[in-house]
Amino acid sequence: MSDLDPPDHGEAWDITVVSEPFTTGSEDVGIAVGRLQARAREQDWDLVVGLTELPLHDHEGRHLLVQTDPEQRTAVLSLPALGGLRMHSRARRAVRSLVSGMANPEADEGHRVALPPVRGRWRLLMGMVLANRPWLLVPGLKSALVAALATGAVATVNSTVWVLANSLSWWRLVVATIASIALVVAWLVIDGELWDRPEDDSPRSRHRSRLYNASTLLTLMTGVLICYVALYVVNLAWALFVLDPDLMGGYLNARLGYGDLFVLAWFVASAATVGGGLGSGLESDEAIRAAAYSKREEDRRERLAGDPNPGRSAR
Repeated sequence: MSDLDPPDHGEAWDITVVSEPFTTGSEDVGIAVGRLQARAREQDWDLVVGLTELPLHDHEGRHLLVQTDPEQRTAVLSLPALGGLRMHSRARRAVRSLVSGMANPEADEGHRVALPPVRGRWRLLMGMVLANRPWLLVPGLKSALVAALATGAVATVNSTVWVLANSLSWWRLVVATIASIALVVAWLVIDGELWDRPEDDSPRSRHRSRLYNASTLLTLMTGVLICYVALYVVNLAWALFVLDPDLMGGYLNARLGYGDLFVLAWFVASAATVGGGLGSGLESDEAIRAAAYSKREEDRRERLAGDPNPGRSAR
C-alpha cells in the first residue's frame, strides 16, 4: 500500500499497515466490518480498509468481494474473491477505488459487491488455492521427494520395471499417475488431520467446510503434482544419462528406443511417488498445515488466545 496516492494530492496522508489475525466468525461480513470499525475508533483512524484471506459472506449466504460503509469510512475486501491471478495489482486498484470513494462519502452511498452464484464460487475457490501458495508444499515434502528420487533411481535400471513400463498402454499410465497423486494427497490429509468438519449442522457451517476442504484438496493436489513433474524430469534425465535402449533391448529381447525412456520415466515417477510419499515422514508440518484454511483458522485462534486484547480486528 506504500504506492497508494491519496485522492487529494494537496494533503499528506499517514498510512498505517497492520497485519493481525481476524478473530473467529469474521467470515460474516457484518462482524468483519464491525471489528474494523472498533479498531478504527480505538486507534483514531480516519479511514480503514481491511484485506482478508477469508471468504466473506453476508446473512443470505452470498459470497462477497467487498463491503463498504462510507459513513464510518470502513471497507473490507476479500482477497480470494479477486480470483488469485494478478491479485496484487487487482488489490491495489481496489484499495485505491475504496479509499477514493470513502474519502468523499457524499459521492459514495456504500456498496456491497456479491460474487455470481456459480462462476463466482469457482473464482473464489481458485483464489483460495492460490492464497494457499501450493508451491510452498515442496519444501514440506522434501523428505518424501528425496525418498522418491532414490526409489526412482534404483527402479530406472531394473529390468522388471522396464518390462512393466513397456507393457502398459497410455491410459494405464494416466490411471497410475492419477492414483499415485490421489494416494499421496489422501495420506497428507489423514496424517496432517487437515479435513475440516462443520461446527454445527447449519447449512452455512456445512458449506464453509465444503469450501475449505475443496481448497485444501486442490492445494495439495497442485503441490504434489509439482513434485511429480519434478520427479519425472529428474528420472528422465537420469535414464537418458545412464541407459542405452539398444543394450536394454538386447537384454530383454525387445526393440527399444529412446522414446521408451519417456514411458519408463513416466511409470517410474508414479511408482516412486507412492513409494517415496507414503514411506517417508514430513519435513515440515507447518508447510502442510498452511495448505488448509481450517488449520490456519486454528492457528489464528491460538494466537488470539494469548492476545491481551482479543476483541480487536485485523488483516
